[in-house]
Amino acid sequence: MPTPIATHKVHIHPHKRRVWEKLLGARVVYLGEAELVPDKDDRELELEIVRSLRGKCLEKERPVSLAMEAFPCNLQEQLDQFVDGRIDGGTLRSYTSHWPAQRWQEYEPLLNYCRDNGVKLVACGTPLEVLRTVQAEGIRGLPKAQRKLYAPPAGSGFISGFSSTSGRSLIDKITSNQSVPFGPSSYLSAQARVVDDYTMSQIIIRAISDGGSAGMLIVVTGASHVIYGSRGTGIPARISKKLQKKNQAVILLDPERQDIRREGEIPAADFLWYSAAKPCTRNCFDRAEIARVMNAAGRRRDALPQDLQKGLDLGLVSPETLQNFFDLEQYPVIAELIHRFQGFRERLLADPKFLHRLAIEEGISITTTLLAQYERRKGRFFEEIDYVLTDTIRGSVVDFFTVWLPAPTLSFLSQADSSSTPENLELLKGLLGYFPDNAFQKNAVGTIWSTNQRIAAVLIGGLKLAGVGFISSIGAGSISHILYAIRRAFGTDLSSDKNPRRTPVLKSAVVYGYFLGTSANLRYQIIAGLLEHRLSDYILAYYNQPQLVNALSFVVRTINSYWGTQQWVDLARSTGLQPKKSETVEMQVANSPDIPLLECNSTEVNNVDENKSKSGDSST
Repeated sequence: MPTPIATHKVHIHPHKRRVWEKLLGARVVYLGEAELVPDKDDRELELEIVRSLRGKCLEKERPVSLAMEAFPCNLQEQLDQFVDGRIDGGTLRSYTSHWPAQRWQEYEPLLNYCRDNGVKLVACGTPLEVLRTVQAEGIRGLPKAQRKLYAPPAGSGFISGFSSTSGRSLIDKITSNQSVPFGPSSYLSAQARVVDDYTMSQIIIRAISDGGSAGMLIVVTGASHVIYGSRGTGIPARISKKLQKKNQAVILLDPERQDIRREGEIPAADFLWYSAAKPCTRNCFDRAEIARVMNAAGRRRDALPQDLQKGLDLGLVSPETLQNFFDLEQYPVIAELIHRFQGFRERLLADPKFLHRLAIEEGISITTTLLAQYERRKGRFFEEIDYVLTDTIRGSVVDFFTVWLPAPTLSFLSQADSSSTPENLELLKGLLGYFPDNAFQKNAVGTIWSTNQRIAAVLIGGLKLAGVGFISSIGAGSISHILYAIRRAFGTDLSSDKNPRRTPVLKSAVVYGYFLGTSANLRYQIIAGLLEHRLSDYILAYYNQPQLVNALSFVVRTINSYWGTQQWVDLARSTGLQPKKSETVEMQVANSPDIPLLECNSTEVNNVDENKSKSGDSST
């Protein structure tokens, strides 16, 4: 998620904008941090979220407060003095001697930010001596005055929620490994949790009232206190009678590391928030939102393609990706493609405009090829239509693969099933792991591609395109020779040279394969990955101009086609496939796309030109 600057408006991706809109619609936002093994990454996420929410609330003149379980409520006066500047951080730190080592250094940036930006700090934790007493002797061990302050009244329902299996499952898992030096009884530990939840809920309710109807309260507490949101047994559920569900939002920070989410259980939070250092690998998206998208589309899980079902099981399919899939199904032809062909599905999910890119490239290829053929053949264009169609079809096939192979993909089976990797790539996968189809595409969910993996994507993509170039050139060259032989056998070839020297098919195929695997591969990797994948998302996020995205693709691919043609001419001349002094060849190829129109018989064409034949070449 982005980290907006407090005093400036920040453009946010549309998907993330909806997240912020929901958070800004809440009165209370809970940040559930790790409890068993506190992690400094949680502190960084907390600062990021607090800074972002404070900046957005400032635009709407909403006051923001931050409640922290880490500070017992009997330290509220010291927190007020710190925010007001009456004591410094060193003095405040002296009141937290019970904290584990390094904890102050982790919280200090967040505390300083709140002090410097007028964010009120609220101490909402239970006093340490109260918790120790309850853990050792139970609630009955508290003095009457403390029991009235920190223990829920009889019949309030606080205790009953912890007696049910569904309510305790994850809480038990979180607390089972905690050492409780003040009492080993799980019942006493449950009572301590009841006291803790009750204390925090009462302080949160008071803080909401103090902040007014427009204020926002951000609560930093242990994840086990807020799991299940208003439907569970934690703090949000406890205050739901006084604060509606829509006014509360629960965020779990790096929940997989906390091990508080099981496959198939009810949603644990409104949002799961991952740090850059610990990306999600499973259960990254909340099942409630997935279910909402499925219900809105009237679809069942078993009707989805197998890879999407696998991705849903692994938590790799975002609600936005699922919605994109349902949107694509609205078009009959596209629906048929994405259901029947996994390759189309993976590319359209990664880039819904993939077919636009393909149509632009094919349109450029066919148009420029036909124009070049007509310019060269003039009056014999329709007489030699078989040669024209051969070159045009070959060029279309090659251009299809130059768009298809480097295109970004969104694959779920590749991450779930190692058997999907071809055997000849197993060694490379063992060394580098799963690598992207495009070296510049964004990291897939649950994956961070290293530099080596992205370099591997360039190499593998180059090998694939080189194979396409070699095979297509062999095929086109062979067909061209066959057509030429048939024409001469029937006497329809009017060339004045009865034994023209023809370009070797194998040599032409090797050179063309090299050209596609190097120059074309790099250019199309950059176009598909950087310009159309990343830059297009930036344009849509900042300006929401899809027409500008389509125009960008057209312009860039047209320039690329012309530039690629010039590179092919230079390579063909340097390898002897085309004579260096021939101006006719350059004119014929200059307006064509990235295909060697003259690779099979460029020498023949020049022999005809040198003999000043008026009939033109036999084939292209």
